[in-house]
Formats: sequence, C-alpha cells, structure tokens
Amino acid sequence: MNVLLFGASGMVGQGALRECLLDPEVTNVLSVGRSGTGKQHPKLTEIIHKDLLDLAAIEDQLTGYDACIFCLGVSSAGMSEEKYRAITYDITMSVARTLVKLNPQMTFLYVTGTGTDSTEQGRSMWARVKGKTENDLLKIPFKGAYMFRPGAILPKHGVKSKTKLYQFFYVILKPLYPLMERMKSVTTSDNLAWAMVKVAKHGHGKAIIDSEEINRIAAVR
Repeated sequence: MNVLLFGASGMVGQGALRECLLDPEVTNVLSVGRSGTGKQHPKLTEIIHKDLLDLAAIEDQLTGYDACIFCLGVSSAGMSEEKYRAITYDITMSVARTLVKLNPQMTFLYVTGTGTDSTEQGRSMWARVKGKTENDLLKIPFKGAYMFRPGAILPKHGVKSKTKLYQFFYVILKPLYPLMERMKSVTTSDNLAWAMVKVAKHGHGKAIIDSEEINRIAAVR
C-alpha cells in the first residue's frame, strides 16, 4: 500500500507517519506539507508545498496512492469562523477533490474530533465547520472515506504536540496516563495511528469512528 500523508509534523501526523514506516505492508509514504518532518527513511518521500489550496504544481507526484491520511488541522481558539473554515474546510476539500481525480480508488481518512456536529447547526463554531467538512468528504466518490473522531489523545513513543501549552500539560499529566487510558473517550497516538492504517488497508463498517471504536480496532494487531 502506498500512502499520502498530510500534516505529518503535527502530533497526530507524527504518530501516523511512525506507524506507516513500521508497517511492512506500507511500501511508500509521501508526506506533503508546509514544513518538513525532519525524518529520514527509505520508504519516506517529502514534498514541502506552501499553498495547499493549489496542488497543480505537484499533481504529477500525487498519483499511484492507495490511501490518504489527512491529519492537517488547527485549534479554533481565538480564530474567526471565516479563518477557521478557510483552513479546516477549504484546504481539506481542495486536497480531497484533487486526489479523487488522480486516485479514484483511494481511501481517504480524516481526523476530526469528539463533538463534531454532523447537523452543521449547533452553537459550537468548530464543531459546525468540522461537521460540514465530514459531510462533504463523505459525498466525494472515494473508494472509502472514514472520519476519525478521537477525544483526548495521549502522545506515545516520543510524539509531541507542536503547541507548547498542550505539550506542557501532556508532560504534567503523564503519570496519569495509565488511568486516563481506561476512559472510553481517550485514545493514544499509536492506537489512533494503527487504527487509521488498518482501516486504510481493510476498510471498516462505520464511516464515523470515535475513540472507543478506535481503541477497539487498534486492539487487534
């Protein structure tokens, strides 16, 4: 399986990249993003591309892929709905519409979050935008499209948040990880990553996958 990965420098993306590189069934990984990962591996190729709304210049390098793991995202804190939508919805949909033309048999995996509003009508701005993004991704004729909605994600195996404040709290909370991992709304970066790779390879019966389901999928290696 050949995998395209967007957002590999973020916490979720770091986990996804690690899992892809470890999995013997993943033969090639192409990371596309505004910045590099700093990783080197025989299976890994990177493209640094600043304007993710326009992939025309690199389209010829995006063919021949079986799955796309899309981990690109930002916190909505302090952002207007217009700006948040531009990053969360516009970029995601632009990438997805380009990829389905180039790889019609691709499986697309999108990381959202617990609380995403599928009705697109709720009070929470981020949840409405994420809900619309999910809904519109599911209308694109990929071979399969799956929306991963983790709650709290505990970083493992050296994975770190790019947000300094979040990373500070992760360090403080680390002694509580064994207790937190028992909570249904909590998953880990490696569980999420393995669940995404597994669904990319084999599909799944549900299009929307929450933390409890993520952990259930990841429990079987």
